[in-house]
Amino acid sequence: DVIEEIDWSVGQVMATLERCRLADNTWVIFTSDNGPWLSYGDHAGSALPLREGKGTSWEGGIRTPCIMRWPGKIPAGTDSREMLMTIDLLPTIAGLIDAKLPSQRIDGLDVWPIISGRKGAKNPHSSYWIYYERGQLQSVISGDGQWKLVLPHAYRTLAGRPGGTGGLPAAYSQESTAKPQLYNLAQDISEARDMADQHPEILRKLQAEAERAREELGDALQKRIGKGVRDSGHAFSDEKASAG
Repeated sequence: DVIEEIDWSVGQVMATLERCRLADNTWVIFTSDNGPWLSYGDHAGSALPLREGKGTSWEGGIRTPCIMRWPGKIPAGTDSREMLMTIDLLPTIAGLIDAKLPSQRIDGLDVWPIISGRKGAKNPHSSYWIYYERGQLQSVISGDGQWKLVLPHAYRTLAGRPGGTGGLPAAYSQESTAKPQLYNLAQDISEARDMADQHPEILRKLQAEAERAREELGDALQKRIGKGVRDSGHAFSDEKASAG
């Protein structure tokens, strides 16, 4: 029923664009929330072949499908394996319409060259930082999306057990990674083979990126407070807020 509803709703949007003669001049982005809630079993779906699901920093919890359409701007019928995050959409759209970015620092960067399929385009990020729980730095992914460093942390899992039925969830158990693990996402999307021992140079490079993340945003797992932490949910100073 949910899939039918999505199909109908997207169809209504696309039909309206066609009727208003805007379809050829509109960038349509179709993406989703992250990860299925595996504990609900037959009410949740599956993330396979990705590892784990919602509430974790494994690929099954953070990787999402994305389809984009813009005739004449984005090559039709193509499949891109480049990495980007939704934090990059704001600066990318702003760049296309010559809009001024917020004065506050934001984390995203303009990734239009890789979205538009420009030859030789590379992701401008050296890495993406995956935080979960209350400020826990749990993993770091290289900007090109090939390598992922999973840092020691606890996570919830069904440990191979089936999820619940009829809308009733099964109970999660807790597991943890005891040491840094390295995965080649280009060859092992299921995060099944730890390559840390085989690629110590890549491990060191991503560990340096993790340290950069901790310097900027902290890491609750190491009880560190970052120098660049910004309050969430505040658009104005306290003085302006109190003045209404």
